[in-house]
Amino acid sequence: MSINVLVVDDSAVMRSIIVKTLRLSGIELGDVHQASNGLEGLQALDDNWIDLALVDINMPVMDGQEMINRVREDPTMSDLPMVVVSTESSESRIEMLERMGTRFVHKPFTPERLRATIMEATGIQEEDVHAAGTVSGSSPDF
Repeated sequence: MSINVLVVDDSAVMRSIIVKTLRLSGIELGDVHQASNGLEGLQALDDNWIDLALVDINMPVMDGQEMINRVREDPTMSDLPMVVVSTESSESRIEMLERMGTRFVHKPFTPERLRATIMEATGIQEEDVHAAGTVSGSSPDF
């Protein structure tokens, strides 16, 4: 089963790295949508069926925390699996986000760490992942 993903980050380069990592992860992807801030992310959620959102915290216009708050308050999206991919270093903020049901991946991240966190967040099992595309061996941090 493929998953539709939304990647929200103000850096086009980071969005590209995340999308490339997703494509190499072995996780079967459907549509991959991108947004450069939380407001665009909310619009993408309104306009598309999304199974997983990967969200940065520190962005202009609307930051990731506000976007996550709005998603969690909306009964139609409140159970959407969300992974924060950020340089955020505040332990209290990270703990608060995790209490809201989000997972957290620090930048820079390894492809294996991102893959494992996505699998935890979505409930995808190892047997559901295509072996040909899996990320293995030593790989760079993104």
